[in-house]
Amino acid sequence: MAALSSKREADTMPSTRTRWDSAMPKSRTPFVKRSRKLSSTPRRYNINEVALAAKVSAATVSRTLAKPDVVAPETRRKVHDAILKLGYTPNVQARSLRTARSNLILALVPDVSNPFFAQVIRGIEQVAHQKHYSVLLGDTQYNLDREQDYANLLATRQADGLITLLPHVPSIVSTGRFPIVNACEYVKDRSITSVYVDNVAAAQEATEYLIMFGHRTIAFLTGPMNSPISVDRDEGYEKALTRAGIKRNPALTVEGDFSLDSGIRGIEALFARGERFSAAFCSNDEMALGAMSGIKARGLKIPEDVSVVGFDDIRFARYSDPPLTTIAQPMADLGREAMSMLIEIMNGINVPPRKRILPTQLIVRSSVARHREN
Repeated sequence: MAALSSKREADTMPSTRTRWDSAMPKSRTPFVKRSRKLSSTPRRYNINEVALAAKVSAATVSRTLAKPDVVAPETRRKVHDAILKLGYTPNVQARSLRTARSNLILALVPDVSNPFFAQVIRGIEQVAHQKHYSVLLGDTQYNLDREQDYANLLATRQADGLITLLPHVPSIVSTGRFPIVNACEYVKDRSITSVYVDNVAAAQEATEYLIMFGHRTIAFLTGPMNSPISVDRDEGYEKALTRAGIKRNPALTVEGDFSLDSGIRGIEALFARGERFSAAFCSNDEMALGAMSGIKARGLKIPEDVSVVGFDDIRFARYSDPPLTTIAQPMADLGREAMSMLIEIMNGINVPPRKRILPTQLIVRSSVARHREN
């Protein structure tokens, strides 16, 4: 009877069921098929749906994503809540194609290991982050090929703007109308916007401070003389001597490259030539720290035997032995100002190219003493 019952049940089954079962592979059941539908890629919401959820316009959503600082806080909150609720992610590539913007800034620095440049870059990044730009740091290492490779990103529109901490503008972009700001160093080209300090006045102040303490034989460790700031600091040094009625002794000037090692080499060269000096003014703090090391290596004391003044006020200056008297540059401010000026240019604000000078300050510590006659 059981067999007969089974046969009758089979006879009453719809023929379509039999054809479906025979047509499908045994491994593919309706349950498996439903499972695959459940695990498919989640739906992507568009900007109009975000606007509807936030009860604002699509333009307001776009503005909130691109320039949140111009949108009212309450409106920003509603848009962000809608984005989180829907899991919306903007199509960055499509937006970039529409706006022809990469939101990427290129910053070229000659030596990323130099603490001075590190503080300038920090200032650039602070403003860039606030304005929703990313910063690509290009360490050129004083190599023109590396410099041109990086600058090509601007020429090919892969970066929106360039901040160069070099004493010139890369040739690959110098002839084009690209958003460029020169910082720290400066270029004489009046079409390039720059931000820097008055190196002539600052170097003169540093040298006059040594003269005020009775020093008349002042060695000068300069930076590379193909750099405009080195030329200016040399001019400031000479102006101070001239103003005090001191004839400059060319033998007391040694050219370096802004590195700590060149400070050591410069002092050693002066000692090797038998030059006598009671003080040294160095074109940057790294050279000053190197000079101090070289002076101590000769068994001399600072400042009792030789006084030393630097330039920049990097972090290590206050922790040297003794703490270094130096000219403080507003390093982070230079970076912040450069980035702000670049944003103005990129946004098409109608301002002519300009040169902006930030103030310096003489920081008095313990590396200078009154000259003692031997």
